[in-house]
Order: sequence, then structure tokens, then C-alpha cells
Amino acid sequence: MKQTISELLEAAADRALPVVRGIDDGQLDRRTPCAEYDVRALVNHLFQVVVNFQALAAREEADFSQEPDFVTGDWRGRFGEETARLVEAWGVPGAEEGTTGQMGLPARTVGLMVLGDLTVHAWDLARATGAEFAPDPGVVEEVGPGLAALAPQAREMKVFGEPFPVGAGATAFERVLAVTGRDPGWRPAGG
Repeated sequence: MKQTISELLEAAADRALPVVRGIDDGQLDRRTPCAEYDVRALVNHLFQVVVNFQALAAREEADFSQEPDFVTGDWRGRFGEETARLVEAWGVPGAEEGTTGQMGLPARTVGLMVLGDLTVHAWDLARATGAEFAPDPGVVEEVGPGLAALAPQAREMKVFGEPFPVGAGATAFERVLAVTGRDPGWRPAGG
């Protein structure tokens, strides 16, 4: 049976939380595989995504125009609370049915978008900070085809870069990273 978005998000959060919680304040200005974001900016972006996609699950408006600073106080603990709320929001009966968001996309597609963000950005943060990260295989299986299908539109919107070339022996997750424009072998300079 196909896993629900809520189940997949819970699995993705279980892998992402140790990465986020392990970020040291001294690492916040490090570069990430997302050229436009350092670690602090990427944590803020991921927080914003997690909060806004709770609203999208509930068919409420999401505001991506503001970029609040979430990296204050006990932000590591709050990130855990917000991801738990995200899992809960997508677990509400009917959350995956119909459409949601300004673009009127199928709700399950929108859920796969946040699943992809949570997984790919956890990898970004792990690479930037030297943390261990292995995505949940079930999550990779679900987001791979979804992100590949969204990629042309995501590139047009400048959300994804051009696909990174990977060899025939690339893993499923390396192919996911490549379709978003990331080099799966990315390492911090001098790292």
C-alpha cells in the first residue's frame, strides 16, 4: 500500500532532525550546496517551508514573500515542533485530496514538494556541516519521480538549477539531487 504523505514526512523528519539539531552556532555562516544560502539562510528557508506547508495542508494561504529569522532562541527545539506539526497537518483526513495552493496543484503533489525540500535540504545542511545523512529509502522512492516531473517548471521558476550530470551507477538519491541541479559529490571548500 502506498504510504501517506504524513507517514513519508515522519520518516523524512526522523532523518532531518538530527542534522538540524546538530548544527553548531559556529557553522551558521558556512556555505551550502545551495549557492544562494549559507547554513543560517537555509535553516530559515527550511523553517519557512515547514511552516507554510502546514498551511497548505489545511488549504490555507501560505506566505513565501516574507523571510522571517527563525534562527533565534531554541530554534533547534522549535524546528522539531514545527516538523511534528507538519506531519500532523498532512495526516488530517482529506489532506491529500483535491488541490491546494495558489497554483491549484494536486494536494499529494504539494505534499511531495515539502517532502523533497525536507530531504534535499537536510542533505544540503549535512554536507555543509559535516553531519551524517542518509535519506529514508521509501522517501527517495516517492520523491524521485515527483521531483523529476516538477523539474522543468521548477527550473523555469529558478527553484532548481540545470540538471547535474551523473553516471549510470548513481544511486536513486544521487539522481534526485542531480535533478534539482546539485552535485551529489559536493563538499565544502577545504573540507
